[in-house]
Amino acid sequence: MRAVLLSSCAMPFAPSRDIVLVHSSDLHMDHDYTARLHGGDGTAGLSGVLAAARAAAADVVVLAGDTFDCHRLPTDLLERAAAIISAAALPVVLLPGNHDPAVPDAVYHGGALSAVDNLHVLGVTHDEAVLFADIGLEIWGRAHRDYGDMIPFEWLRPRSTRWQIAMAHGHYVPLPDRTSRLRPSWLIGDNELAATGADYIALGHWNRPAKVGTVAAYYSGSPEYAGTVNVVQLCADGKVAVTRAPLEIAREPSAVDYT
Repeated sequence: MRAVLLSSCAMPFAPSRDIVLVHSSDLHMDHDYTARLHGGDGTAGLSGVLAAARAAAADVVVLAGDTFDCHRLPTDLLERAAAIISAAALPVVLLPGNHDPAVPDAVYHGGALSAVDNLHVLGVTHDEAVLFADIGLEIWGRAHRDYGDMIPFEWLRPRSTRWQIAMAHGHYVPLPDRTSRLRPSWLIGDNELAATGADYIALGHWNRPAKVGTVAAYYSGSPEYAGTVNVVQLCADGKVAVTRAPLEIAREPSAVDYT
């Protein structure tokens, strides 16, 4: 299926400084498996990601899906997560994934998370985009709104800012065959990535970090498997630089170090 561009408009004047983003995904905060890796603290991955973001002097943090393992989580865990995000004092843009979709009973509605001013949840607090006008940046993505299949880049968003970041949570294959029933869900293909026209595409769903496609599209990997976050520098001269910064957290026993 071809991605559909809704409209287009002119870009405003470019900002005069570099902008830094930190990209992570698949934190799977819980009170079970992930928590056991961290001595019972299911929010340790979040703390590590935000500490790395502060160390990188990030302007914005993007979490590309499955931040929470499910919506059946204890109140104290959600309150800890909310407190960690609030204390970071950094804008956090969160895209709901297949584990934590933007359903009516999602953890984002009500409770501690809904009161965090610097947390922006696509599909909940914002329909599909968050604008940071002071730095000429827009971050957009299609949230998972249920547990069924969807095409993350079925529709495209026109660029209205100097910098545009696209987010998606799904499985990359170069040439998706959506006619087959025996296939992964939430497929993302090369043509769809290229059609976004985004300066950087922040992907989630894979535990390992990887660059995919022919454009600047990257999986960050999950904190416990990758052991890193992606640090994205949007340079004033128009270039985009992507590096990985280590996390000071416990690792999944089966994790390997990716170069």
